[in-house]
Amino acid sequence: MLRASDSIVIIPTYNEKENIEKIIRAVFGLEQAFHILVIDDGSPDGTAAIVKRLMQDEFAGQLFIIERSGKLGLGTAYIAGFKWSLAHGYDYIFEMDADFSHDPNDLPRLYAACHDEGYDMAVGSRYISGVNVVNWPIGRVLMSYFASKYVRIITGFKVHDTTAGFACYKRRVLETIDLDAVRFKGYAFQIEMKFTTHKCGFRIKEVPVIFINRREGVSKMSGGIFSEAVLGVMRLRWDGWFKKYPKPAQ
Repeated sequence: MLRASDSIVIIPTYNEKENIEKIIRAVFGLEQAFHILVIDDGSPDGTAAIVKRLMQDEFAGQLFIIERSGKLGLGTAYIAGFKWSLAHGYDYIFEMDADFSHDPNDLPRLYAACHDEGYDMAVGSRYISGVNVVNWPIGRVLMSYFASKYVRIITGFKVHDTTAGFACYKRRVLETIDLDAVRFKGYAFQIEMKFTTHKCGFRIKEVPVIFINRREGVSKMSGGIFSEAVLGVMRLRWDGWFKKYPKPAQ
């Protein structure tokens, strides 16, 4: 049965055959209706074929896919998803991983922060109420936690979990930001989007969530991705001083 929705969840994928059907069914199993847009970067393991089977057999009009030719970066995947979602009229646009590190049951909480409480962006935050991370090696927990601390110190930006990849945007945020000018492709993309949202004058709320490391599939985190995030922060601080950010239409 087709369920109408004002919200779409963007899920970037690369080799997620172990998780993709499960995460799709988990989102569609929620009481609140969400649509899903998968951005697949040419997964050789057949991830896209699984999505297209579900689109045809069960979830026509609720599940969509953009297939890209190769690994083009997390940031460009989300930018493609943002543009598609705006063009198709969605009012609330979500970022979420395919591997269940983000709990689909938290989607309504992020939605409520924007729809009911009036915030322009809601961030599923691992660090707003302590350190809520399960099954990560301690070294990676510390790396992530202190990366967010570093961003706060360098930029003066008050969000605790700047690298979080679980978020909800109101459409007016993404309509205001020049998506073609977003510079970073890896995890620095997450920092840049939050920082830009803030500098444009939008209100951000951090919603506490528990992050659970993937049980199936392979992590896409690398040293290069992390170093881009660390080094890119200096560019954002420079932009914060000198760049003119667009303001939302009243």
